[in-house]
Amino acid sequence: MGRKKKHDHEKEPNHERWLVSYADFITLLFAVFVTLYAMGQTDKKKAQEVIESIQQSFGISSSSSAPAFNIIDSTGFRPIPDIPPRESPTIIKPPPPPQAPEKGGLGRAEIREFEKIKATILSFLQDKGAQDKVSLVIDPRGLVISLKEAGFFDSGSAAVRPESLPLLDNIATAIANYSNAIRIEGHTDNVPIKTSVFPSNWELSTARATSIVRYLIETRTFPPDKLSAIGYGEYRPIDDNSSAEGRQKNRRVDVVMLSREGEQGEPDKGVRKEE
Repeated sequence: MGRKKKHDHEKEPNHERWLVSYADFITLLFAVFVTLYAMGQTDKKKAQEVIESIQQSFGISSSSSAPAFNIIDSTGFRPIPDIPPRESPTIIKPPPPPQAPEKGGLGRAEIREFEKIKATILSFLQDKGAQDKVSLVIDPRGLVISLKEAGFFDSGSAAVRPESLPLLDNIATAIANYSNAIRIEGHTDNVPIKTSVFPSNWELSTARATSIVRYLIETRTFPPDKLSAIGYGEYRPIDDNSSAEGRQKNRRVDVVMLSREGEQGEPDKGVRKEE
């Protein structure tokens, strides 16, 4: 059997095989960088919105550089002071009107008392700037307090103006506590009036006098038997009706605090029996 032939020479080793491994490494490295690059190109705005949404969900403030939870610091709290109960507002009630005296009171007013009452009312009128609304005269009948139409009544009306009631109240206070009888006299000018309420000046003058009487009784509690009302219409003028100024003076209601002489014409308060 013949011997196996021996190669004439052995195969030489390949010294460039490392290039294969190197190429594989470079390829992998390239793939890594490509992946990193692709990840770095995501929408940064949307990613930031997602991050902020997550932070808000967990109570993390995004205003500070470091995330901090929105936990309220309780160190600055103080106990709530007791709230005192609210007091109900104090209602200041006006003083009640002075009650008219029983049978006499301060006594009968005559000339000296009339002067004092007149001075008191004039002082009040000056304080209120209302001198042109009221005039005062002392004559044999007593103290005559004239309430001018322009200050107390609308034309053709018997209702006292609400803004003039304080003046009337002051006058009532000044005369209330005397025992004198008080007569309320209504007067008009000579200009005819004919309405569904007041067919003539008689009705208007009487209604105005009655309106004052009713106010003194119902609001100021004057005794009814101390008061009387009368309407003179246009027939007791104090000035000439031929001028506007004169007619204005004639339109008035006189509150007459009767003197002893003035009361002589008043009927007795007692019951008179027919003979």
